[in-house]
Amino acid sequence: MTTPAAPTNDARERLAATASDLFYRKGIHSVGVDRILSEAGMSRATMYRHFGGKEDLVVAYLEGEDRTIRSQVAAAGGAPDPLAAAIHGIADDVAHRHTRGCPFINAAAEYPDEASPVRRLIATHRAWFRGVLTQAAAGAGATDPERVAAALVMLRDAALVGGYLDGAESIREAFLDAASAVTGADLA
Repeated sequence: MTTPAAPTNDARERLAATASDLFYRKGIHSVGVDRILSEAGMSRATMYRHFGGKEDLVVAYLEGEDRTIRSQVAAAGGAPDPLAAAIHGIADDVAHRHTRGCPFINAAAEYPDEASPVRRLIATHRAWFRGVLTQAAAGAGATDPERVAAALVMLRDAALVGGYLDGAESIREAFLDAASAVTGADLA
């Protein structure tokens, strides 16, 4: 006997998807709730049925980004060289997906209060990501995997900002060169 799939909440998903797209392309504070509702074709009452307010939409946006990145890391988990796979994954992300910078850095710039739900989610995501890189560096035999991971996170942050400002393709190659220097890995 098969178990029926849990019903999806189309209104919630459409609101979250619309808000996510607008927040990433236009910036969080420059996008009002009315614009999100208009583009999603939803009423204010529907939004409040699913989200307590705009900040909850921001959290949903970042949770979606976090889920996507975690699933990409999981999919690459069986790679023969997890550290090289992670580095190439970051380079591809800079060049093809996050061409307007890092959604977490962008959100942090708009939410300076470290106690806000947005900043707490960002801190959790970054700690997890740093942990993934630390494990990959340890698996690659790095003598100080935490330092390697910290350097790679810093390089990723710089690459995402630089990719947005200077063009993703030139930054992609510079990121790979710098990551190779940090890790000693041949990333060609």
